[in-house]
Amino acid sequence: MKADFIFLPHSIYLKNADGRILAEITFPEKEPGLYEIERTYTAEEYIGTKLPGQLVEAAVTEIKNKGGRVSASCPYASKYLKEHGYL
Repeated sequence: MKADFIFLPHSIYLKNADGRILAEITFPEKEPGLYEIERTYTAEEYIGTKLPGQLVEAAVTEIKNKGGRVSASCPYASKYLKEHGYL
């Protein structure tokens, strides 16, 4: 699945044609240059697919494009970031 994410300053989400949110990630700037992934959400039908990882990757890319560092309090994002060498 190639996701057409919608990017906001501190979040990224994906919705279907009916406007239903299918996936979302939030990453506020906790201190200058440090963004914390606080929350990830994936609709039940997409759990176990590539979508949650794509969402985290998109957030990491956005944070790095802003010149920031990434941290995570969200358990899924924290595990993903550690497994992929970001933390």
